[in-house]
Amino acid sequence: MNTRILIFGIIILTLNVMEAQNNQDKLPYYEIPEYSKDYNQGTVVARMVDGLGFRYYWATEGLRAEDLEFKPNDDARTTEETIDHILGLTNVIVNSTLNKTNSKTDYSGYTFEQKRKLTLENLKTAADILRSSNDLTKFKIIFDRNGEKVEYPFWNQINGPIEDAIWHCGQVVSFRRSSGNPYNSKASVFTGKVRN
Repeated sequence: MNTRILIFGIIILTLNVMEAQNNQDKLPYYEIPEYSKDYNQGTVVARMVDGLGFRYYWATEGLRAEDLEFKPNDDARTTEETIDHILGLTNVIVNSTLNKTNSKTDYSGYTFEQKRKLTLENLKTAADILRSSNDLTKFKIIFDRNGEKVEYPFWNQINGPIEDAIWHCGQVVSFRRSSGNPYNSKASVFTGKVRN
């Protein structure tokens, strides 16, 4: 009888540890968060960033080493180089919402999984800040150009890094199809949910 209770306790403890590990490993944008009840400048742009996060999550989910190395021709970037570029774009997006100056960051020592996680976290942080704001003019893009700060208004964020990152997510999807590992067709970009 005591042995059964002990075994049962060990099973429950193991399941709790596994569940905690799963929750810790969850990345944002498996699905798009519920939409805001109000339409304002912050909630609309946050939804754009959420849409980018969802697309990126599924464009990069389950990529293999051969997918990351793929490039359609000698003049193109590899899939991993494209992912690195998207990470850089998300740095510009999140830095704008944090009012931080953009500077070069070296991610060469990072694994694909680390870069993927950082990209998704950048997008989630930016979207959460945007969602709670009703004044986008305070989120300038700031670059350090040889010691001189150059600023751009938030308008450039929309047609620049946000749209550029969406464009490159499409490239990742196209490249992975070409390398024999298609995008999960159950991930609906229209609903932001995964169909059963």
